[in-house]
Amino acid sequence: MDIIKSIILGIVEGITEFLPISSTGHLVLVDEFIKMQQPKEFTDMFNVVIQLGAILAVVVLYFHKLNPLSPKKTSREKKNTWSLWFKVIVAILPSAIIGLPLNDWMDEHLMNWAVVSATLIIYGILFILVENHNKKNHTDLHARYSNLDTLPYSIALFIGMFQVLSLIPGTSRSGATILGAILIGASRYVGTEFSFFLAIPTMFGASLLKIVKFFSHGSTMGGEQGLILLVGMVVSFVVAYLSIRFLMNYIKNNDFKAFGWYRIVLGVLVIGVNLLIF
Repeated sequence: MDIIKSIILGIVEGITEFLPISSTGHLVLVDEFIKMQQPKEFTDMFNVVIQLGAILAVVVLYFHKLNPLSPKKTSREKKNTWSLWFKVIVAILPSAIIGLPLNDWMDEHLMNWAVVSATLIIYGILFILVENHNKKNHTDLHARYSNLDTLPYSIALFIGMFQVLSLIPGTSRSGATILGAILIGASRYVGTEFSFFLAIPTMFGASLLKIVKFFSHGSTMGGEQGLILLVGMVVSFVVAYLSIRFLMNYIKNNDFKAFGWYRIVLGVLVIGVNLLIF
């Protein structure tokens, strides 16, 4: 049964990791109905580490674009690729500096349905307001930064600062960074792509931290648990691959308001489910 639950959680993770709708919010909701028969230490680690599968989907989809050593690239293209990676490094600094010291405190005090539902609704409203403003002023058509190559380091740092907000459960890492990018002048497409690339070192780092904490606290992983984790990662990889392709095609002709309304509905649903339970 835990293998089946791992498949379901992998599907949820793969769909929600890159859409700006909060993978944590969905996992909190799903956890009310689907609980693995595993120790809490393992499930806490599982919910973070299966994100590696989703992150690998980004690496596969954008391998050429992210590879600065590709023989198919001109010297200028290689230089731009190195520059992109340096921008990503600059952008992860705020989360590394602020997030690491607060990681345990956040897990202990903010990982609950009340916080998740509040952030789902708040950011859902923000997406709707921002997109209404953009539509009125034709902002996306005249975005200051419509190409990753021209995105300044200062703007990359600002987007990284918005990623710090995603430390609060339910915010959505992709939601915070995409919203931040749009607010400071990036097009939807550039903001979304940069959010994907920013996820690579961020989630690898978060997963590594969870694995180290899991084993350093004396926990062990048996063969069954290893299989459960592997299945979740593989499923999240496949689903995330499809989810990313869907999103990049969707935003070519649509805005993010639909995701804003979805977040509000989900936030209300999280509140309703937990009020019924308690």
